[in-house]
Amino acid sequence: MKTIFIALLSASLASALLMLALLPLLKRLKAGQYILGYVKEHKNKSGTPTMGGLAFITAIIIVSFCLLGFKSGEVNLTLTITAGFMVVGFLDDFLKIYRKENEGLKPYQKIIFQVAIATVAAIFCYLNGKTQLNIPFAGVSVDIKWGIIPLVIFIFIATVNCVNLTDGLDGLAGGTSCAYLLILGVMLAMKGVNSALLCFAGLGAVAAFLVFNSNKAAVFMGDTGSLALGGFISCISVFSGNSLYIPIIGVMFVISGISVIVQVIYYKRTRRRVFLMSPIHHHFQMKGHTECKISYAYFALTCLVGIICLIFW
Repeated sequence: MKTIFIALLSASLASALLMLALLPLLKRLKAGQYILGYVKEHKNKSGTPTMGGLAFITAIIIVSFCLLGFKSGEVNLTLTITAGFMVVGFLDDFLKIYRKENEGLKPYQKIIFQVAIATVAAIFCYLNGKTQLNIPFAGVSVDIKWGIIPLVIFIFIATVNCVNLTDGLDGLAGGTSCAYLLILGVMLAMKGVNSALLCFAGLGAVAAFLVFNSNKAAVFMGDTGSLALGGFISCISVFSGNSLYIPIIGVMFVISGISVIVQVIYYKRTRRRVFLMSPIHHHFQMKGHTECKISYAYFALTCLVGIICLIFW
């Protein structure tokens, strides 16, 4: 328990210090977010520094290695994959800033990178016997053997992109991720699993970042942070056998992704929209709800669903 608190506090401190050092640099380099013209509610956010994810992801990596060392292949791969997704996100953010537009990497380029990284995780699971899936609320697990490979690839792609889509309002992706990491961390700590430390290191680092990212945000995490955060969440969940808890505890991430899919399919078929704007958090915003209220609702609902999972854990 003491180590968990050390992970939480040290990651928070490291993240805050790195953010204080990074923010002036981002402003000096004019690394501001380009805002789409049709998002009227966000016009005043244009130019807000982005790529803040560099701070909290670096903090997670440093603290985790300091506390858990380099002996665990699972921990090493988790942090390596997280760093890999951070690099992909950084390239995407950098190109947006360089071109002064809202398009960085092409969609197919992102998918290629994401599939490549996810495949590494999938093969690791298969070769190391991490093919057991814990069935939510049932108290049992099943071994899907080679089936873990396509499943893990799908989980990574879905989770990374759903977290990325959720990153649309101040504190939204960060707050929801904090709730997810808190619940998963408690679940793993109850089982005495070392990766619980990763959850609490992530929780501390992202919570410190929220000080700078809550409305009105002084900095955005950018794809640098959201893709890495999705990869981090995927790694811990998948490697601990809790892949099937992602769509449950991470229900708000799922809703963000599904709302976009539904909107696109329905619009192509009927030329009409289901939501005023997708992802769905923009729909709520255009209905008059404040960013703070929406972000809090996402956090609270994630915690509520998580508590239900803990009751049956």
